[in-house]
Amino acid sequence: MRNLFGVVIGSLLVAISFNIFLIPHKVLSSGLSGIAIIVGILTPFNAGIVNLLLNLPILVLGYIGLGKRFIFNTILSVLVISVGMYYIPVVPIASEALLSSLFGGVIAGAGIGLVLNCFGSTGGFDVIGMLISKTRDIQLGGFLILLNAVVIVVSGFFFTWDAALNSLLSIYVTGKVIDAVHTKHRKLTLMIVTNKAEEMKQSLLTSVVRGITLLEGEGAYSSEKKRVLMTVISREELFGIKSLISETDPQAFVNITETVEVLGLFRRG
Repeated sequence: MRNLFGVVIGSLLVAISFNIFLIPHKVLSSGLSGIAIIVGILTPFNAGIVNLLLNLPILVLGYIGLGKRFIFNTILSVLVISVGMYYIPVVPIASEALLSSLFGGVIAGAGIGLVLNCFGSTGGFDVIGMLISKTRDIQLGGFLILLNAVVIVVSGFFFTWDAALNSLLSIYVTGKVIDAVHTKHRKLTLMIVTNKAEEMKQSLLTSVVRGITLLEGEGAYSSEKKRVLMTVISREELFGIKSLISETDPQAFVNITETVEVLGLFRRG
């Protein structure tokens, strides 16, 4: 239920950023939503309806590669965004296009990141990015910035290059905010020094689907023999594992470092 609430709130933020900040100044968002905005500006069709139609084939692809729960949340997000864009009036808050591009990008990035953290997406290129992130450790926001270059070029020809550059700024800000909010792709390495290695190993193996490597250690001052458990986890697992470690051995020394990339056997789902 919490995930569904997060998907709805994040999607509403995206719809608000489109209709109040971006569309009034002909500033485009990322991906298929940006294409829907172009169609909505140039034709009588509502951008929300176009966004829904463009996402249908992508949703089928996501269902195949990402599963029922993900695609259900994505469908919910696409519906909320499309309905929101249909009913929220296209009225600018700020008269300055640059300010609208910045704030629209921040709000859209926060909304998209929230939806991604709730195991969903806002459709379009997000689904493609999530499919690739299943096999590679990519920063989703940066990847989406690259995918959206075509939207910028198209907007430059249809509108003005000022609008295209504002769109580029908005998409860049959106991507950076997504990377700040969406943390599930980040990996952490844990080094656990403990006198209760066997208990710690069993607790971790029964509670977390991760491999563990056991190392031999020795205290420099005490010369006491210790065991070191090393494992790599996703950031979303950290809170539960910290509680588990504290319950098993409150005296354990734990070093947590951010991991740049993981090669080899690592369960990502």
